[in-house]
Amino acid sequence: MAEKTIHFQTPRTLSQIYCGKDENLALAEKTLSVTLIARDDWLQISGEDEAVAAAEAFFDTLREGRQQGLNVRQSDYENLLRSVAEGNLEQVRSMFGKDAVSYQFKRKSVIPKTLGQKSFAHAMSENDVVFGIGPAGTGKTYLAVAAALDALLKDEVEKLVLTRPAVEAGEALGYLPGDLQEKIQPYLRPLYDAMFDMLGHDFASRLLEKDVIEIAPLAYMRGRTLAHSFVILDEAQNTTPEQMMMFLTRLGEGSKMVITGDITQVDLPRHKYSGLKEAIDVLNEVPGVCFQYFDGQDVVRHSLVARIIEAYQRYMDSTGAHQRRDPIK
Repeated sequence: MAEKTIHFQTPRTLSQIYCGKDENLALAEKTLSVTLIARDDWLQISGEDEAVAAAEAFFDTLREGRQQGLNVRQSDYENLLRSVAEGNLEQVRSMFGKDAVSYQFKRKSVIPKTLGQKSFAHAMSENDVVFGIGPAGTGKTYLAVAAALDALLKDEVEKLVLTRPAVEAGEALGYLPGDLQEKIQPYLRPLYDAMFDMLGHDFASRLLEKDVIEIAPLAYMRGRTLAHSFVILDEAQNTTPEQMMMFLTRLGEGSKMVITGDITQVDLPRHKYSGLKEAIDVLNEVPGVCFQYFDGQDVVRHSLVARIIEAYQRYMDSTGAHQRRDPIK
């Protein structure tokens, strides 16, 4: 049997680590086979040597993340706990270590919360073209916007371009109210939301007015060369092969491109093949192009989202439903 005591700056800091819920301590006890006692500003861990080491790494990781600006949420707590329980102890220890990634903005800090997100952040810093592919809720778009804003504010690029294909998901654009700009606005809303969340509405609006940040539908990219820019294509699963090739060939000198999408949620007509799916096949071995894949373990929304994704994946694997859902090539 071993025993370890971790000290925190204040009792409030300790409480924030486990989201102020005693049931989270009970969850860690059950998951890691340890006994936990939380008092004032310290946490005592007791159990078998290996279990205590795992629990210590788990709570130390949360503490380091908190010191770097991470606001520990329930999903963060559960995701890291699951990673430790699955034997990814060393990877968890490295989450907020010397090679940690942190995007610091005046309004907030953005920090990768999963191993997949951390790999994605490193990929964006090391490659000119990066694909982030995975299910909803894995933070692909949000992290890409954070990396782009960070590069812009550090003068590494001169312009930020955010784009999405305007493809109907069961609704027809023609029946939406307003002119063309008003019709496509809902498709671009998630990009605005991410940017406003990091920079604040006023500062972001000034950058938009100066055209330092441009948010536009994919069709507006045709014929352009995007130099010294950080360019993000979101919802890329809804591009056609022609649109994907058009977009990728906009890459100009001193620019980066990040393409995000979820190949399980294609909204194209059944006779259209997804440009993102084709790009995976065509570009998989091209030097300078990096693919980062996310799965249910990278979901940072409500913890139930990860279980929903996993349930759907099991269902599709067992029934072949994914074959019926794929557009006809």
